[in-house]
Amino acid sequence: MKIVTILCLAVLGLSACHWGNPAKDEATGIFKDTLTYSTQTIHERAADCGNKPDSACTSVNITYPVFKDRAVLNDTIKHKLLNMFMLGEKADTNLNNMAKAFIRSYADFKKTDPKSLMYYTLNSYAKVIGQDSALIQIEYGGYVFQGGAHGGSFTGFINWDGKTNKNVTLDDILVEGYKPELTKIAEGVFRKNEKLTPTEALDNYFFDKNKFALNENYSITPTGIRYIYNQYEIKPYAAGQTELSLPYSTIKKLMRPQSVASQFINKNAGI
Repeated sequence: MKIVTILCLAVLGLSACHWGNPAKDEATGIFKDTLTYSTQTIHERAADCGNKPDSACTSVNITYPVFKDRAVLNDTIKHKLLNMFMLGEKADTNLNNMAKAFIRSYADFKKTDPKSLMYYTLNSYAKVIGQDSALIQIEYGGYVFQGGAHGGSFTGFINWDGKTNKNVTLDDILVEGYKPELTKIAEGVFRKNEKLTPTEALDNYFFDKNKFALNENYSITPTGIRYIYNQYEIKPYAAGQTELSLPYSTIKKLMRPQSVASQFINKNAGI
């Protein structure tokens, strides 16, 4: 299976810090803020933007949460943003420096082709999509364009245990030896979504040796495990992203009885 890393980076100018609103329980009773975080915004524009809106000139826009007294989680979020779009042979180590590099790369391009009307774009983000006493779910992603036929986009996830202060993997929430059965269940859902028969060949996709496989890009949600295959990963660019959701009702037998995700089974006891 091919996972394509899109190119480029950037970021600069730190501004706009807003503290999150007080916790709010949703209808499910699962989502509520338990850790305090602020939202940082980085916004930078090229020198030739003038009065043009960001959508019509070279600009960088990045937003991400910064959790109070959670250095490891904050570093993890920044690392994801820094490595999501690569510029040069290696990623930068600082978001502001990354932004400067992006704007500088546009300035260098204009020196070689001053009459060009093309402009660059980098929009990236990380946001909290769910949080309770056991699990913090963060989505990160963005869009970048630095010339060529089209830009590139990406969506990824961080599943974080707020108590142990570490990333949560499927090994933490599923029983030992789960992979073959999980893959089999997921392939059934995938084939149904794609309107394929149980035996139809997968040669129109980019799976290695035409064999279905799950990637490592998933979010542990209150209703199930949500996977996203990004552009070029299993389909051509024009097909965009492919989403695959596995409800807990389909994988309940694979769930560990006590984990950060077992609460969701209890909340959905009727499944």
